[in-house]
Amino acid sequence: MGDWSEYFEDFPEENQANYFGDRFDPVGAKAQHQAQQKSALKLRNEQQQLDAEIAAIVQKHKPVA
Repeated sequence: MGDWSEYFEDFPEENQANYFGDRFDPVGAKAQHQAQQKSALKLRNEQQQLDAEIAAIVQKHKPVA
């Protein structure tokens, strides 16, 4: 038997990643996964910007030794 990817190519309904909610919908599931990835990337970028801003504020108000 081949690896799992070959199995899921033959039996896509067995791959849980092809389900959107409780129904088999590979297209909907793929769109949902892409939307989640896009959202996570946006959140990560916003957090990086906030972290940089906080670091700049801390540096600006750091007492002189």
